Amino acid sequence: MSQLRYIIFFCFVSVLLPNWLNAQEIADNLMPKEHEEPRGDQGLRVAFYNVENLFDVFDDSLKRDDDFTPTGIKGWNKWRYKDKLRNIYRVVMAVGGWEPPAIVGLCEVENRLVVEELVTLTPLRRFHYQIEHFESPDRRGIDNALIYRPDKFEVLHSEAIEVQFPFDLDSKTRDILYVMGKVNSGDTLHVFVNHWPSRFGGHMETDRKRNFVGWKVHTKVEEIMSEQPKANIVIMGDLNDLPNDASVMDHLQARHKEEDLEDDGLFNLMYKKHLDGEGTHEHKDLWHGWNVLDQIIVSAPLYRGQAGLHAPQENCVIYKEYFLLEGDIELDNEKPFRTYIGPKFNDGYSDHMPIYVDLDFVERKVESD
Repeated sequence: MSQLRYIIFFCFVSVLLPNWLNAQEIADNLMPKEHEEPRGDQGLRVAFYNVENLFDVFDDSLKRDDDFTPTGIKGWNKWRYKDKLRNIYRVVMAVGGWEPPAIVGLCEVENRLVVEELVTLTPLRRFHYQIEHFESPDRRGIDNALIYRPDKFEVLHSEAIEVQFPFDLDSKTRDILYVMGKVNSGDTLHVFVNHWPSRFGGHMETDRKRNFVGWKVHTKVEEIMSEQPKANIVIMGDLNDLPNDASVMDHLQARHKEEDLEDDGLFNLMYKKHLDGEGTHEHKDLWHGWNVLDQIIVSAPLYRGQAGLHAPQENCVIYKEYFLLEGDIELDNEKPFRTYIGPKFNDGYSDHMPIYVDLDFVERKVESD
């Protein structure tokens, strides 16, 4: 009998110890870096994360979600779903550093339910995150969402900006999520959460769709800036294009040089990271390695700190920690630690790295007569 106990104990340790050690490593990684200081009342962190296929386990007859059901090819079930929620929670906490981010934009969420369960069924519930979400017409059923801490951000208005391509009326894509609110310094902040059309079907074939969405966002920005010339605006998301592609540079009109930045213009905080060879996503065929698809673009007044908030270049970060990566033998490099590789369950996080920007609170500049 005692021998049987030893066998059971050995099996128990063999199965659980590696998982516990991995969890402990991640917990250690959640500790803030030495150079980071608590933000407190001096600023707030705004983050974005493409969570890669956060689906519930239910079959929606109106969506192409069959793969992510218990009978689908991926064998998606409630245990894998709960594990995915826990992984996203870990990322949100890790990205926050000393405190969870005030605002987090999310893309590739199936519906409001999965976002609600993220903020209520994980330890994120301690921070009382609230949700902004609209159901979009995307055929796969994936949407954009925003979660925010009400002690840091008060929502005044939100809307889904519909994207209807005049040259392809049958095509459906994600709406742009627009949220306006006040941060706890009293300043107004405008936030756009984006997930632009993918390159599936060919780069050239899909360019005009991303160009159109870039123009759509720019049109809304012009509307805001005409009413509030010093508006604090953050545009973030998975743009499925690079910072130097036409959709971003010409249609959204995001600049990357101070001398080219007009008073009502937009500045791309991620352009320098693109030039430096950093990346948020890796694909050996499309990109031949890492590239910057996830971007944060801000209005000129926010970039310059003219209206209570300041987002300098150095405050923008690609969060690329070890636990979000795994080895890529083909590339002799690292790649994102994904939830699935094809139909194979990989028990990872996402195929994208999270990004964030710290908005510093500054005294308003008084203009002379």
